[in-house]
Amino acid sequence: MRPLRSLLFVPANRTEWLPKARAAGADAAILDLEDAVPRQDKASARARVVEAVAGAGTDPSGGMALFVRINPLDSWAGAEELRAVARPGLAGIVLPKVSCVQDVRLADRLLTWCEDEQGLPRGQLALVPLLETARGLREAHEIASAAARVAYMGALTAPGGDVERAVGYRWTPEGTETLALRSRVLLDVRAAESPHPVTGLWTSLADLAGLRAFAEQNRSLGYEGMMAIHPSHVPVINDVFSPGPDELARYARLIAAVEQAQTQGQGAVSFEGQMVDEAMAATARLVLERHARRGTQEKGGARDSSGARDRSGE
Repeated sequence: MRPLRSLLFVPANRTEWLPKARAAGADAAILDLEDAVPRQDKASARARVVEAVAGAGTDPSGGMALFVRINPLDSWAGAEELRAVARPGLAGIVLPKVSCVQDVRLADRLLTWCEDEQGLPRGQLALVPLLETARGLREAHEIASAAARVAYMGALTAPGGDVERAVGYRWTPEGTETLALRSRVLLDVRAAESPHPVTGLWTSLADLAGLRAFAEQNRSLGYEGMMAIHPSHVPVINDVFSPGPDELARYARLIAAVEQAQTQGQGAVSFEGQMVDEAMAATARLVLERHARRGTQEKGGARDSSGARDRSGE
């Protein structure tokens, strides 16, 4: 389960928009079978999602990951959707309205059965619980700890949605009313050792400056990415959650300074006006490792997607 900077929602009845998500640079797309699809269109949308997942299963690029947000597992509809889409090509399931550990454990068992049915390794499919109730937010640590496949979990604090209604805050662009909430959920997720927490959402389509400020605030808290609702938001989010060349160069110098000090029997060293030691070097190595891995994936995806375009034009 690799880090994801941007996870872009795409209506499940608009799978033809997936190339736009890829072109925008989204690390992942979330085909939404829940809120984005009218009830009368859910059956046909599910069929389109199954086709899209099957297509992703034959794509060798390893580029944009594909998730599906199913309907809640409080009825057969959600369970049928999960079984239909849990197949090769799927990165994971986004589970809405999660309120307690039991919701996660049920989804985990269903996914394990699907993995066995499809011949997939157990635990390959990620599970992303959405904390959209006050109880779910209160029990974030327990929810994140409920299954090893839980990843990309965090607090979503968009204006006017389920979370605002459940908690009662009044949303502002500055995010001060939800700062403590996002911080506490992040700490719960980290303490549960659930990988790669992401947050969101920013719903103003034209206010990219506001989006950048909100994304930078979330990055400063420790989130690794954000969910998005429009392709125009993806480049901003990717930029905020990617280390810049100056930052990468500084990390490389820091590692070199600490390692040189260690050869001289020193545990800490003065580096560009700050005292640094092995703890800071370990953080720098992690950032450089992730950046190198992401660069390899993006280059491979670019080559393969280019080849796919050539084949489609034959």
